[in-house]
Amino acid sequence: MQTTPKSMRLQIAISGRVNSGKSTLLNKISGQDISITSPIPGTTTDVVEKPMELRPIGPVLFLDTAGLADDTQLGTNRMEKSLKAFDRADIMLLITAPGVWGETEEKLLALASERKIAVIPVINKCDSNVPDTVFTGLLKEKCGNEAVLISATADSREEILDKIKPALIGAVPEEFVTPPPMIGDLITPGSTVVLIVPIDIQAPKGRLILPQVQVLREILDSGSTAVICKTSDYRKTLENMKTPPALIICDSQVVDTMVEQTPTDIPCTTFSILLSRIKGDLDSFMRGTEVIKQLSPGDKVLISEGCTHHAGDDDIGRVKIPRMLEKKAGGKLDFTICAGHDFPENLSEYKLILHCGACMLNRREVLRRLQLAGTAGVPVVNYGMAISCCKGVLDRVMGPFRK
Repeated sequence: MQTTPKSMRLQIAISGRVNSGKSTLLNKISGQDISITSPIPGTTTDVVEKPMELRPIGPVLFLDTAGLADDTQLGTNRMEKSLKAFDRADIMLLITAPGVWGETEEKLLALASERKIAVIPVINKCDSNVPDTVFTGLLKEKCGNEAVLISATADSREEILDKIKPALIGAVPEEFVTPPPMIGDLITPGSTVVLIVPIDIQAPKGRLILPQVQVLREILDSGSTAVICKTSDYRKTLENMKTPPALIICDSQVVDTMVEQTPTDIPCTTFSILLSRIKGDLDSFMRGTEVIKQLSPGDKVLISEGCTHHAGDDDIGRVKIPRMLEKKAGGKLDFTICAGHDFPENLSEYKLILHCGACMLNRREVLRRLQLAGTAGVPVVNYGMAISCCKGVLDRVMGPFRK
């Protein structure tokens, strides 16, 4: 429970107007004082995150958002933080009170509808005023789910969880229950897959990076065998295999070496491209590669990183790929960098968006970014595809995905 990355958790936003009891509810669900509670409007400022293991659902991440209808000085800033949380939420718990439904709740419902987030109406403070069937029926009609009746202050933690968990189970998105395959549909049980894993500053001592671990686990789940080697040992590893592997996978930075040393009849690709299958849309990213060939000096390019790591002198996203793109463009490009959950509102000024593999973002947030970019008419390309395109091997590494 403690080690599951946030990007792999079901993310549940707790939303509502100010003083509806959102923070009190999170504290009760978690059994801890996670969020500060106060009768003073606008107490919650930044989004408060609480990872939990919620059986039988599994690992989840609750997001306590700032309340709407906040007329305080920082209300606008708080709302911007909440909107970013909604971009990655899979489910919204919309907190209200008996008989309370107005412009604020309608706005939250519209925000959820725009992002295709399932909404569970939660009627709080039911210990002092039980809502009538007309009101609960109205909420079911508007939200598409039965209202959950609770009292965040009077009910015990077990009572609240017993009421909320069935509603959450019924609203869990299909992609969370049955996530899209990363590699499972590309191999058959009993096959062998070779993973080329560079050991460098990008891989902290004693660990593999997350995409490599995810691929390794899915290979094992598929009943196949993984053979792991360093780049310098790849040729020898291949020569020692009696049966050719079903697939070769490498880090994008050594993709040209892999392609050069891999027989043409053996499919090969990169970890970053595989990650894009479960975190975004392969076809959308592929269309973005066409724009790389059209870049001209002075074009604006947005580099979007899902994590907030400390960039080194030869960082892949901030140094190496920009260098490759400028070589393609024949001159300097105008780069803007955003990291974590930050993503610019005005995208129309960019010629291209370069997006990382998104191992620290969930699928919903990446799809939301693709939606915003599509609305602005700006193509998006994945790191791995951009590197393969610049090195002239894109057609080869996309081979495994052709039907």
